[in-house]
Amino acid sequence: MSISTTIKSIQDIMRKDVGVDGDAQRLSQLVWMLFLKIFDDRESEWELLQDKYKSPLPEKYRWRNWAADAEGMTGDALKQFLDNDLFPGLQQLEARGNDQRAYVVRSVFEDAYNYMKSGQLIRQVINKIQEGVDFNKAQERHLFGDMYEQLLRDLQAAGNAGEFYTPRAVTEFMVRMVNPRLGESIMDPACGTGGFLTCSIEHIRKQDVKTVEDEAQLQQSIHGIEKKPMPHLLCTTNMILHGIDVPINIRHDNTLARPLISWTPKERVDVVVTNPPFGGMEEDGIETNFPASFRTRETADLFLVLIMQLLKSGGRAAVVLPDGFLFGEGIKTRIKEKLLEDCNLHTIVRLPNSVFAPYTSIKTNLLFFTKGTPTQDIWFYEHPLPPGVKAYNKTKPMKVAEFAPLELWWSKEKGGFKKRVENEQAWRLTVADIKARNYNLDCKNPHVVEQEVHDPEVLLAQYATQQKTISELRNQLKAVLAEALGSESAEVKAGKKAAAK
Repeated sequence: MSISTTIKSIQDIMRKDVGVDGDAQRLSQLVWMLFLKIFDDRESEWELLQDKYKSPLPEKYRWRNWAADAEGMTGDALKQFLDNDLFPGLQQLEARGNDQRAYVVRSVFEDAYNYMKSGQLIRQVINKIQEGVDFNKAQERHLFGDMYEQLLRDLQAAGNAGEFYTPRAVTEFMVRMVNPRLGESIMDPACGTGGFLTCSIEHIRKQDVKTVEDEAQLQQSIHGIEKKPMPHLLCTTNMILHGIDVPINIRHDNTLARPLISWTPKERVDVVVTNPPFGGMEEDGIETNFPASFRTRETADLFLVLIMQLLKSGGRAAVVLPDGFLFGEGIKTRIKEKLLEDCNLHTIVRLPNSVFAPYTSIKTNLLFFTKGTPTQDIWFYEHPLPPGVKAYNKTKPMKVAEFAPLELWWSKEKGGFKKRVENEQAWRLTVADIKARNYNLDCKNPHVVEQEVHDPEVLLAQYATQQKTISELRNQLKAVLAEALGSESAEVKAGKKAAAK
């Protein structure tokens, strides 16, 4: 059975359950089960490799003892075990000695919930997961990864849950350009499902990890914080899937809820790669954690201020931000001024507006900067849609290979930024130019003349405006004619009356 077929069959079973409402709840339900299955498979591996390995879970809570038997517990007995025993037990799990795995499991289940009401349907879902893929079989491990990637893509169709998924092509490009290396600390302060962190792990392993000691160093260097429970659960599971045995540095918290000045130099990191939530507002009071000149409730703006604080001198960042930040004024202007003074904002990649469809059609940008030296020049690169493609969508998303021309232009290995040249997609502005624009970074490509728009929605909007204008002119003309005809009629009547006399 294919991965997509397995997931579809699980979701079809869940749709029969009266307790599960919508795609977001179905995914949440599936992921806590998947976490326990993956954790159990990894425990089997740890038991083989570590002579004195002891599970942090009591025996009755281990997947192998309550879920693995297809003919095992079901119906009301299974439902009651989950609600009254398993969940309370894992939410209050105590560590044995200094076993950090217990803290990881407890943090995952703090806000997890069993939505399903039918014990029989729960058993059917568990059996599908159990028979789906064995994570300990090397030839099937990549299939498990494929299953997980599909789950993350499915988030895009799950309402607001889509905000936690950044297209794989974008994450890979950003990580490659910021180039994290072994020995550096990497952080995503709004890590969602962990896409940037897993890309960073793969990138460093491919380049630098040669020994067991290297792997141990890598595992300690990955840091993520996520505010919402479902993406935190997804991220923790994702870390385990990618070989981070004890993802203790993936925290369930609101990064913005901590006063900015409380982040000490020891906590600063070498690399930040992130797509902070944009378009949302923080709860009242969060803004007071920031200096008065930067106080706003807009989430993305606060995260950018935080990132500048989190970076070490010489630290590098790649951040996804919407167009609104580029041209915004007021507090946004002050944030941009600080960014250009404290950091070298060397590159802004302007993406097409359908990259994040269907979650949002807002145009987005990738900002790359290094902390410690002020900005002198900003290079802009307008990333085009592929030939023949009018817009990305769920079935035709952006592909990693599309970034090849941009990576070639980037010239990070062949002379750096000084070797860059302007072309149809790339242009440069000095910091003096930006200041003269009052820090408006919404710079249009000077090499592209205004093109005729063929987008149906835009054309329909233009047509509606034109029709409204025509209707207004028609009404004005009618009024003028009616007034003229009314006056003429009165004059005619008066003439006829005089003639009769």
